[in-house]
Amino acid sequence: MPRAILVVLDSFGLGATPDAEHYGDAGANTLGSIARWCAQNGQPLQLPNLARLGLSQAAQAASGSWPLGLNQDPAPIGAWGAARELSRGKDTPSGHWELMGCPVPFDWGYFPRLESTEGLPFGVFPAEPMQRWLDVCDLDGSLGNCHASGTEIIEEFGDAHIHSGMPICYTSSDSVFQIAAHETHFGLDRLYAICEAAKTIFDALNIARVIARPFVDAAPGSAQRYRRTGNRHDYTTPPPQDTLLDVLSRAGREVHGVGKIRDIFAARGISHHHAADGNAALCAATLKALEHCADGGLVFSNLVDFDMLYGHRRDPAGYAQALRDFDAFLPQLLDSLQPGDLLALSADHGCDPCWPGSDHTREHVPVLFAGPACPAARALGVRNSFADIGQTFARHLGMPALAHGEAVW
Repeated sequence: MPRAILVVLDSFGLGATPDAEHYGDAGANTLGSIARWCAQNGQPLQLPNLARLGLSQAAQAASGSWPLGLNQDPAPIGAWGAARELSRGKDTPSGHWELMGCPVPFDWGYFPRLESTEGLPFGVFPAEPMQRWLDVCDLDGSLGNCHASGTEIIEEFGDAHIHSGMPICYTSSDSVFQIAAHETHFGLDRLYAICEAAKTIFDALNIARVIARPFVDAAPGSAQRYRRTGNRHDYTTPPPQDTLLDVLSRAGREVHGVGKIRDIFAARGISHHHAADGNAALCAATLKALEHCADGGLVFSNLVDFDMLYGHRRDPAGYAQALRDFDAFLPQLLDSLQPGDLLALSADHGCDPCWPGSDHTREHVPVLFAGPACPAARALGVRNSFADIGQTFARHLGMPALAHGEAVW
């Protein structure tokens, strides 16, 4: 019986979608910006294994131009294309859910960007639910209360947090309420508890996720005072409809979630969770999950470093090296596939490291198929939904058709 494997290169966009101007992202291009930066700095981006699957052709189909200096394979062996998002917004849950056949047709709740928060006790956050949350959790107050980069805000408020005992609260252009606290001084279990309480309260505002962002002191000699740990936990609203994960689970099939997949789907439809911290460990965990996945199952991995460490931090050099590292890993993944297996590589949104700000960008995502069950050398064009991947997997795994998406073959 065949298996399916989806690896999400978190935030690896291929160029702005036609509706990107409505999100302030017209002109964004994650891969294009990285390739241009590398070329301009005398280090052309070489990704030979991704190129063999058709990455360059997919990028050209998505953006209308070839990424500067990126190597091209004239005869890709995979099936390649790009996809636009049907869901509104450019957030992590919507992108992942749509990949599994569940687009999000409604608007999430968001916290506004304000030029001034003078006179507002909780900054961009509404006073009533914030005060209710503080009272429930027996907290004296909160710090930050703004749109911010997660690494920058713990540097700015970390000392005050330790002195006062008040958590650091911030948001982004995503539908998210993030809470940072020191694992030792505040306590990891206590952080999780106040995040659970916040999710219940902010559900009334239709906020998709509350994220626990624990941190600790950085190593002596580090340029930073604090560093985030791998104990992040997302408290996520469940998908509004069935996903392929639900369908597989009800059919008694295995679903192996690697990294933050379990959190993104609110643990629904996940039979096996594989935790890991960092892309290298997540790649190793993907191989482990694949080794243990039974026939007819799905391995679903998220490689978060692309987004968290390099996209949001606007670090094109780091992003480029992470792509090279994944490209070097890819042959090992392909060699681990069994007869009948189908591999897909994609993303959930963009996060152009050369774009202003620190938020996600509304972009096409790659649709790269490979493996023994993949038709060779097939151009898939630009798909109208990420859900085409989930629908293709459903057909491949012998499942009933999903409510959304069109199988690519």
